[in-house]
Amino acid sequence: MRRIALILLAMAALLASGAPAFAHAALVGSEPADDGVVAAAPQRLTLTFNQPIAPLVLKLIRPDGSAVALDHFALEGNRLSIDAPPGLGAGTHALSWRVVSEDGHPVGGSLLFSIGAPSAGPLPDIDEAVDWPVRRALWAARVLLYAGLFFGVGGAFFAAWIGDGGRGARSLAAGVMGLGLLAVGISVGLQGVDALGASLDGLGRRIVWATGFATSFGDTASLAAIALVGGLLALLPRGWPAKALSLLALIAVGLALAASGHASAAPPQWLTRPAVFLHGIAIAFWAGSLIPLATLLATNGPDSIAALRRFSASIPFAILPLLAAGILLAFVQVQSPDALWTTAYGQILLIKLALLLALLAFAAANRYRFTHRTLGGDVGAFHILRRSILIETALMLAIFGVAAAWRFTPPPRALAEAAAKPAAIHIHTAKAMADFTLTPGRAGTTTASIFLMTGDFGPLAARELTLVLANPTAGIEPIRRPATRPGDGTWAVDGLTIPQAGRWQVELEILVTDFELLKLDGEIDIRR
Repeated sequence: MRRIALILLAMAALLASGAPAFAHAALVGSEPADDGVVAAAPQRLTLTFNQPIAPLVLKLIRPDGSAVALDHFALEGNRLSIDAPPGLGAGTHALSWRVVSEDGHPVGGSLLFSIGAPSAGPLPDIDEAVDWPVRRALWAARVLLYAGLFFGVGGAFFAAWIGDGGRGARSLAAGVMGLGLLAVGISVGLQGVDALGASLDGLGRRIVWATGFATSFGDTASLAAIALVGGLLALLPRGWPAKALSLLALIAVGLALAASGHASAAPPQWLTRPAVFLHGIAIAFWAGSLIPLATLLATNGPDSIAALRRFSASIPFAILPLLAAGILLAFVQVQSPDALWTTAYGQILLIKLALLLALLAFAAANRYRFTHRTLGGDVGAFHILRRSILIETALMLAIFGVAAAWRFTPPPRALAEAAAKPAAIHIHTAKAMADFTLTPGRAGTTTASIFLMTGDFGPLAARELTLVLANPTAGIEPIRRPATRPGDGTWAVDGLTIPQAGRWQVELEILVTDFELLKLDGEIDIRR
């Protein structure tokens, strides 16, 4: 087990050295601005994200409620430029978008803009109802996949390294891995359905499956299939071939889980991906050992005593990394204690922790009380230990069901990243220019940072700087704030309150000398 632990730690180190950094995609700007008003129909619509994305579904909803698909677009880095349909009339329109981010999860939203003036009637209906059949299918497929990877591959590893639970345990492990392979295939299609915002009827379309494979979940599905096939093959031979195949399958489990998902996409990648890898293989070893061990204990023979002794000596190598990696990932994802009860992700984590504490309580009682009695020849302890292990199995399955619900809840980390993204513009004239940044770039209390330069990019020595913000469309008159110099070469306005989102006019009044006042004008988009 020590040699195996060293191999798995080495795999974690490889993940740490080669993993790129991903974060949850977030919209940081648009043209027209959200809730903005333009004088004439735009020829192009642009969406700017904080990272590269791939568009899935784009549509424009007119003031009368009719929708038109937007099929002509171009990607320019993090910017998605969309050809607006011709003949857009006056009133409020809704641009509904759905993209897939680098972490493999679909992200969607809508923005409103008005041509001429906002519509007098009700706004376009842009709320998309949750497709519960798709969500239930995604959840069920994820639970089956977890069962195949953890109970199935873990069971094959137990049979090769700890103790053979007999034909019944092997058949159960093979059956669970078969269901896992089925779940892998279905999950790819469901991923495509969810990404495209389609219904279950869309599973018959080629584009749905191609879209599912195109997300990072395609890597997870491929590695999970390798793990499950390897686990099935490991059940056939005996000796070192079975040990090698089961170890490779266990490694593939960790790689599959680290290939996509919220936790593996969290920065810093050199830490989170190895943590997910270790967390996954530790769960597989623990969960996969339960049913074969319970089957062996039912025989009450010398083989069961030997397997129990080996398992008791090996389980700390799984539980300690599991807890360490889990705590680390929880800190990375949740970030603040109040997110545990104010976000859906945190609430699911609390439920999972409650189940985990119950599981650890049973595991501790089994190892430190009933295992010693069983190894000492106490026949009654055999039956108690076996029933307790079956309870552990049920708790483990319940944890899988709860963890599968994370598929639908962005972590607090991602929510905070999206909220904290700055908004920035560059204003350039012949005499002067400025880089203007608001952090965070959303309505509420924010901080403005201004870097001044001459028109030929040289340093601009200014005596005073005044920031003027206004939103005439929303009826907000100019807000004037003097800027200060914090000493790093920039000007700043701290504690600036932006009352609402939208497109704001920015004016910088730069006093160079008593006789020279320069003005720079621009516009900036403020998010909700």
